[in-house]
Amino acid sequence: MEHHSEAFVALDTAKLRNAVAIADAGRNGEIRYLGEIDNTEAETRKLVAKLASKHARLTFCYEAGPTGYGLYRLIKSIGHDCIVVAPSLIPSKPGDRVKTNRRDAVNLVKLLRAGELTAVWVPDERHEAMRDLVRARDAAVKDYRIKRQNVSSLLLRLGRHYPGKKTWGRTHINWLTGLKLEHREQRIAFEEMLLAVRQVRERIERLEQAMREAVADWTLAPVIEAVQAMRGIDMVGAIAFLAELGDLSRFENPRQLMAYLGLTPSERSTGESVKRGGITKAGNTRARRLLIEAAWSYRFPPRVSKDMQTRIGAAPRTAREIAWKAQMRLCGRFRTLTRKGKRPTIVVTAIARELSAFIWAINREFVGSHATANR
Repeated sequence: MEHHSEAFVALDTAKLRNAVAIADAGRNGEIRYLGEIDNTEAETRKLVAKLASKHARLTFCYEAGPTGYGLYRLIKSIGHDCIVVAPSLIPSKPGDRVKTNRRDAVNLVKLLRAGELTAVWVPDERHEAMRDLVRARDAAVKDYRIKRQNVSSLLLRLGRHYPGKKTWGRTHINWLTGLKLEHREQRIAFEEMLLAVRQVRERIERLEQAMREAVADWTLAPVIEAVQAMRGIDMVGAIAFLAELGDLSRFENPRQLMAYLGLTPSERSTGESVKRGGITKAGNTRARRLLIEAAWSYRFPPRVSKDMQTRIGAAPRTAREIAWKAQMRLCGRFRTLTRKGKRPTIVVTAIARELSAFIWAINREFVGSHATANR
């Protein structure tokens, strides 16, 4: 049997079946659609073995999606190269309105052979488990917000207004529990809503405690301890940020991290015309949101509060120095941009972009050659 040197294989993955296309190396290499196989380990191994008997080198790819990274790990364990492709960065023709599994697989293998695909970072299994825990907490926080809004909406319809300023604190909760409603049915509905709020709050606390316990033996624990020296980032925030991004050492410079977070301005320039727009919003949405939330804390003058002293004291000295330098720089820049009349949302986005650079610097100082998360 003829043994070709190299081939590229693309899989259009789905819940039950994967469409497979293969392309021989070289610009004029043949491209063939091989059909569909069951999305099981046995069928995948059978396909890989069949193709490996005909080609000395195989490179696989598939789009990142709900099917996860199991297929990637399986192919790598067999001994072949595989990349997981960023779907939003796959080149597409504006006029192409037909989408099928076959066309997707063939188009993907063409782009793989041409080197036009962008791979995403694939976490190891432990890191992925931490990310699942973090996202479970994030889902609980969203649910908590909805449950509280349900209570507020009911009281608004009934014309009951809280006289204080800060809601959902101890005083507000005492006021809620002391309310007297006229109808029994409304009272039952109101009590059920309050119970739902308490249950979600307890779920958030359990998940946050699980995060704190899990980080003790995690490979990124030293980085998390150091990053907490930054203003606006506590342990839960640091865990969530690094669970989403992984090893920051894979970014060669801060600009790469900024671009990955989608915090760099978009641009449409041609000839002598230069047009820059809002941020690209590419990359990881959750990590970008965490930075934006942390950036709001820099609207106040530089200081180390009582709440910060404990976690900052546990951070290495160099991390504390970088964090204080960040405070001096970012607090001043926040005021400067505000005085220039920039909108608060634009100001905080600019602060978040620079904040990511300081976090990158902390990672470089403390993990550098000791980074252990998979690339």
